[in-house]
Amino acid sequence: MNNKSSPGGFILLGFSDHPKLEKTLFVVVLASYFVTLVGNTLIILLSILDSKLHTPMYFFICNLSFLDLCFTTSCVPQLLSNLWGPEKTISFNGCAIQLFVFLALGTTECILLAVMAFDRYVAICRPLHYAIIMHPRLSQRLATTAWIIGLLESVVQTPPTLHLPFCSHRRVHDFVCEVPALIRLSCEDTTHNEIQMAVASVFILVVPLTLILVSYGAIVQTVLKINSAVGRKKAFGTCSSHLLVVSFFYSSVITVYLQPKNPYAQDQGKFFGLFYAVGTPALNPLIYTLRNKEVKGAFERLLGKIKQPRES
Repeated sequence: MNNKSSPGGFILLGFSDHPKLEKTLFVVVLASYFVTLVGNTLIILLSILDSKLHTPMYFFICNLSFLDLCFTTSCVPQLLSNLWGPEKTISFNGCAIQLFVFLALGTTECILLAVMAFDRYVAICRPLHYAIIMHPRLSQRLATTAWIIGLLESVVQTPPTLHLPFCSHRRVHDFVCEVPALIRLSCEDTTHNEIQMAVASVFILVVPLTLILVSYGAIVQTVLKINSAVGRKKAFGTCSSHLLVVSFFYSSVITVYLQPKNPYAQDQGKFFGLFYAVGTPALNPLIYTLRNKEVKGAFERLLGKIKQPRES
């Protein structure tokens, strides 16, 4: 049945095949969403209010935090509603909006993480030229480019996906409207869409990840040449947070978009999808605050400013 003859939209099955797990997931997702909102908002405020954080690295981290806020908000409210009650439907327009936003923001994060790796490369491998290379104008252009690529990717891939002739049962074996799940819902040949998704995955996932690995390969070579153990530790410390974020995000996204076609892989993919949609946006602010003395210092200075008026 064509999607235009399906006014009821779609049924997001999500984790309905694990009914005993749904209430537990509801609590976990709600807690993670709260941490995402508080943690990322705090990082954005600190990056704006504290002049010591007005550097390219924190400009990109601020972009990442804002992106994560939007990314997780595009799917979590619907997911919480589906996990709590028996009603798991989403309108066709709601699904279209979710697909467009989710794909655009996910693509933007892939590119932004590569940009952040380039920033770390310049900071470690070209420290004397860092201020000249990573000037504010270039940082803004790189961040803007990441957002534009994300938007273009969604503009290109969303319409062909939504125009697929979907099966009449309209059951999406996922908790969110995203490309792989909707392609599997089609009752006709989807070879063209699958090729398009594969090509997009190469440009959006493989190429940025390759650039990240090349950047960190050069960084490791540079750090190993540092004679001081303290210097090596400090250099690795500036990169460890970003490496953790990259590891968590890319491992889960690649599992979802490059998974084989079988029921076990699809079921496993839902949990990996949940991790990159809900888990990584919650972990990112924790990684950058718990492992970063500059962010901790900015937070302490902010608390000091808040306490001063009260004491006076």
